[in-house]
Parts: sequence; structure tokens; C-alpha cells
Amino acid sequence: MTGYDFTLAGARLTALASGALWWADHRLLCVSDLHLGKSERHARCGGSPLPPYEGRDTLRRLETLVTALDPATVISLGDSFDDDAAARTLPAAELDQLRSLMGRRRWIWIEGNHDPAPVAFGGETLAELACGPLTFRHIAAPAARAEVSGHYHPKARLRSAARPCFLLDRSRLILPAFGTYTGGLRSSAPALTALMAPDALAILTGPTALPVPMPR
Repeated sequence: MTGYDFTLAGARLTALASGALWWADHRLLCVSDLHLGKSERHARCGGSPLPPYEGRDTLRRLETLVTALDPATVISLGDSFDDDAAARTLPAAELDQLRSLMGRRRWIWIEGNHDPAPVAFGGETLAELACGPLTFRHIAAPAARAEVSGHYHPKARLRSAARPCFLLDRSRLILPAFGTYTGGLRSSAPALTALMAPDALAILTGPTALPVPMPR
């Protein structure tokens, strides 16, 4: 697993090239914004059609990480489902795969703005989680410190291509969206430049995790 190692509030963390966060000392894997059921919700709400395999692809990539790292705890950091109805109508094959991944490990669903209701098929549903020096929540709180969040699906441009990225400064880490077909918000957007310190890093995902000064 390739990644970029860093420290936040004394916690030694790794931003993986896949877009997930690994906390080796706690055997904790964190992913954000899976948006399972996105294609189903688009069809249900009359939106533009999306290929119907996005959930299978998201779960396949998550399975690769879980198999390689064998985490004791997995945190899904909000917007795990595209809405509550999508969680209730997940295809049987995807539901079976997800239950297999949950296995005998602790699995925590953090509430997101897309999926505020508890998930019915296992795990724990929390508004936020304090673990050691860090607090995990879906949407960053501007005054917070030692915070890990998601929600914004940050992206940054390197040369001609925009890539999903982590955003990191001394106070917080914002994860990229892990889900397939989730889109993204440029790091230069006012919502992100207002949250992140002037010396923040963007850690680009892809073949390797590449840290660069956060594009503004």
C-alpha cells in the first residue's frame, strides 16, 4: 500500500493513494463519501443516467483495502449512501458483499447530510466519534482542531488533470470521496480555502499519494 505518512495532533497517519486513511497504531481504516446507491437514486429522481455498477466498483476497491490491511475498525465518514432510500434498496449482491466486509470488525457509520438515519443492517451509527486525540465527523467545524472529515470531495489539479485529494493542515484533515462517480470540489473553492490554513497540503490520490501545496 503506497501512501503519505504525516502526524496530526500526535496521531501517526497515512493518506493512502486509494483515497482512504490508515491509522496503523489503532488498526483503523477510514473512508468517506462512498455514496452507495448513487445510480439508483439518480434514476429514481429523474436525473441523468449513470452506469449501474458504481456500487460494485466502490465495494471492490474497499474490499481490496480491507483484505490487505485487516483493520480492527472501519469508519465510513458520512454519505455512505446517496440517501436513506438507497441504503434500504441496496442490491442483494452488494449488501452481501458489504456484510462480508463488516465481518467481525468494528464498523462505524458516521451520519452524513445524505444519510442521517441509522443503517439497518449492522454496525454503529454515530453523529461523530472521538478516538484518541482525533474527532471524526462528516462536515468540518470551522473552529475545530484535530479533526478528520469528508463531505467536500476535494480535488486538485496537477498539470492538466484534476485528481481527488486529501487536504491537510495543522488543525484538520479532509478526505476525498472514495465512491465511484462522486464528483468533486476544487481546492480553490471558497468553502475550502476558508477552512484550510495558508500552508495546507493537498495530497493527491492516484498511482501514488503525492503531497503538493494546496492549489488556491
